[in-house]
Amino acid sequence: MNDHLDRRVVVLVVPAVGTWAPPGREHSAWRLALAEDTYEVLASLDRVDVAVGVVDGDEAALAELAALTWPGTPVYSVSSALDAVAAVGPAAAVVAVSHDVPDLPGLLIGKLFRALSSADIAVCPAEDGSLAAIGVSLPVAPWVADASPTFDTSLASLEAAKPRRHAVAIGPGWHRLRSPVDLARLDPGLEGWDATRSILRGA
Repeated sequence: MNDHLDRRVVVLVVPAVGTWAPPGREHSAWRLALAEDTYEVLASLDRVDVAVGVVDGDEAALAELAALTWPGTPVYSVSSALDAVAAVGPAAAVVAVSHDVPDLPGLLIGKLFRALSSADIAVCPAEDGSLAAIGVSLPVAPWVADASPTFDTSLASLEAAKPRRHAVAIGPGWHRLRSPVDLARLDPGLEGWDATRSILRGA
């Protein structure tokens, strides 16, 4: 009856359209490659349910993402990262992950879930000042709902809004792929991110 008290959900949040791509590559193919690799990271996590939220996604966008996931993975349209959290149903904690972290170590997501045992919100900061992942305890604390954090929310604004010392937990940082400059952060020696690697090789 209270299974949701132990349920942990991670939501991959993907824009409905691509905003950039490496030179000579298509925006749509690049967006899907990043999303596919990030999804594979999340799907490999133990004892975590996985869903996909497509920001302002229409039926075609939802179908594109559903084709990249394992059968049974919920794929739905959302308006924001926090909306993606609210859409997953009863759970103890939810982590929303930006689609552009194809080489993200799954361990970092586990650290956010552990931090949420005492914090209202736990974040994985990105090197460019944005957020790679946002985790919240459920029900969402009123101050978090008021802050309505997105992946572009700054740590400073969350720190300024928190009502108590340990309300915000900051996990290890990572990087997002948001421009051609960010490609230098990928480590060719690391396993994974196969779809992204394939696009970069021109396959």
